[in-house]
Amino acid sequence: MIRSQWPIVSRLITEKIPLLALSAVSSVLTWLTHLQSAGSKYQLPFTWRFNNAVVSYVAYIWQMFWPVRLAAFYPHPNDQLALWQVLLAIVFLIAITLFAIHWRKERPYVFTGWFWYVGMLVPVIGLVQVGEQARADRYTHLPQIGLYVVIAWGIPDLILSITRRERDRSRGYALRCAATSAMIVILLSWRAFVQTSYWKNSEVLWNHALAVTGDNDVAHNNLGYLFLQRRELDSARSHFETALKIRARTAAPYYNFGGALIENSLAAILAQRGLINESISHYDKAISMRPDYGDPYLNLGNLLFQQGRMRDAMAQWQKAHATLPKDARFHTALADAFLGAGLQKDAIAEYEYAARISALDPLPRNKLAWILATSSDASIRDGSRAVELANEAVRLSYGKDPNYLRTLAAACAESGRFAEAEETARRAFRAAELLDNRALVNALRDEIALYELGLPYHR
Repeated sequence: MIRSQWPIVSRLITEKIPLLALSAVSSVLTWLTHLQSAGSKYQLPFTWRFNNAVVSYVAYIWQMFWPVRLAAFYPHPNDQLALWQVLLAIVFLIAITLFAIHWRKERPYVFTGWFWYVGMLVPVIGLVQVGEQARADRYTHLPQIGLYVVIAWGIPDLILSITRRERDRSRGYALRCAATSAMIVILLSWRAFVQTSYWKNSEVLWNHALAVTGDNDVAHNNLGYLFLQRRELDSARSHFETALKIRARTAAPYYNFGGALIENSLAAILAQRGLINESISHYDKAISMRPDYGDPYLNLGNLLFQQGRMRDAMAQWQKAHATLPKDARFHTALADAFLGAGLQKDAIAEYEYAARISALDPLPRNKLAWILATSSDASIRDGSRAVELANEAVRLSYGKDPNYLRTLAAACAESGRFAEAEETARRAFRAAELLDNRALVNALRDEIALYELGLPYHR
């Protein structure tokens, strides 16, 4: 390097040190989060990850120029990539890299743009696997800037070289370039419009993912959850079973946590269908796949309690408690289980604990306030404490959830503040009507009638 150029190079390097430092911090935090996540104990074999990475480099380039068959989730190919695909991708990447190095002086934008693209994809290309995806379109937003640099500098360079040879036809070349650019913009705009239409709702999104990818167990799983929320149990069961069949084709322990999630959901459906033995079998499978996953213990305990097996149920609930001692969501669910079992005091203790360890979660506060305001046991009811908790829940939920407003109304009534209870219940009533929640609307209508008479609501 010429000595006179060193101050310039040094300044360019120095100004980027803060950016490099921020990138390093972000990478470390991502890695630490991954180590603490449920799937961090295992990695896919390095050969699988490497093969997918080199093919993904090429796939991202192809999708940049022709964005079709895009999906919200691309399942990892594991060991199913053909050897010719991997070798062709490697040859392509090496060839472009050699051309970029060769043109580093004559066309430095090729060198800069290409290594920008290659380098920025390294953290997310899957050499260290975080998640089950093969690749994700969102990972390309910044790396592809490098390819756009090559295009933005390369096309004028190409046009200039042509017009120098064809000076008499330069006007024709310019017009054709403008027309071509307009066509490209229109075509890509159309493709963007088509792609955004698939994000209309979850059902359309995941059905599209199934249409453009193969063996997409994640799409089946998400559709299963969607149908489960709609109470369309047969459709939910079908999707969960299909997802499990796809997962059964690989024995990689990396996929155990996702498999346990699906087994747990399928078990819940079977329990609702009255297929108790099958349900228990799937809960057992979920537990064997991920012994540190608490939901199957919790749900199995609920199922055993419903069968009158109280001692076995309590054993499962204790195991559930041990898996996630600091998870407020989990303790709220455990409290729900205790409440369903008629163990109100145990439920209160769990709701209290969940509220204590999560300062921003309105759900345990709301549920605890509801018990304290409406319990049939007078020794449990505490109107002032219920009002305090319900107000916190409403504040944390931004005052828009009709269920939380309903609880606040019941708490006010238990405290003898009937005018305030009636007003709050009417707010909840209007919010429930907007959501078309008929069951809640009917319940609130009856409760408003009580508050008008100066009576609290007790279950």
